[in-house]
Amino acid sequence: MTYCVAIKVNDGLVLAADTRTSAGVDDVRTYNKMHVFEFPGDRVFVVLSAGNLATTQAVIAQAQREINDPEAPVSLRKVRHMFDAADHLGQLSVKAQKQVTQQSQYSGVNVETTLILGGQIQGEEPAIYLIYPLGNCIAASPETPFLQIGETKYGKPILDRFVRPHVLLEDAARCALVSLDSTMRSNISVGPPVDVAFVPRDALKVAHSLRLDFDTPYYAQLKETWARQLEYAIRSLPKFDWELQPQLPLQTQAQAAAQQKIRSA
Repeated sequence: MTYCVAIKVNDGLVLAADTRTSAGVDDVRTYNKMHVFEFPGDRVFVVLSAGNLATTQAVIAQAQREINDPEAPVSLRKVRHMFDAADHLGQLSVKAQKQVTQQSQYSGVNVETTLILGGQIQGEEPAIYLIYPLGNCIAASPETPFLQIGETKYGKPILDRFVRPHVLLEDAARCALVSLDSTMRSNISVGPPVDVAFVPRDALKVAHSLRLDFDTPYYAQLKETWARQLEYAIRSLPKFDWELQPQLPLQTQAQAAAQQKIRSA
């Protein structure tokens, strides 16, 4: 399992992904699920992946081959719009799934992969797209300016409550990390290191990229601060009616209980 999230705000894009691919008792493996294609000054693409690794590798490898081939009729270097890039990756995914299925020695193996494409082409708005295994895709909306793939349910509540288009890019990144941390605490199949990419509006490149592990000072501080503030928030919630009533001293309470027994007798 995996968990990846992409957030679009007015200031640009934030994309984050875990790296765990298996989590057995004595077999924990990691794999890079974030893939960057940069053409500084012209365009930048960041691809997040969840699903069959063989299919994902086939898609990324073919996309790179096309970029390196000046005679390729279509490539991420040549597409005119972000939607065209998402559609092209979707078609590469469908083709790769068919190839993996034909080459697989085992029947019934799930060869599907789901992708998130984030980036910007010069002259266009930054955009994020969710690319389904069937090859079709959807874009994020102003009402829901984030996309998730993999184990999404644990990290979604914080995104629903906080992420809006006006949120600062750095705050969106902190929200993405909290979303990932919440998922990792609830599901062992999602784990560190965590990759984060910042794509500011009109920068046409990844301005900052981070790899964070549990012992990375910043990530450790973020986790500890979030846990402490969450505990404080719970303690600050409105009290129940009986909590607001004055509490009698223990001796007075015992006397009142004794008198109640006498009256009952």
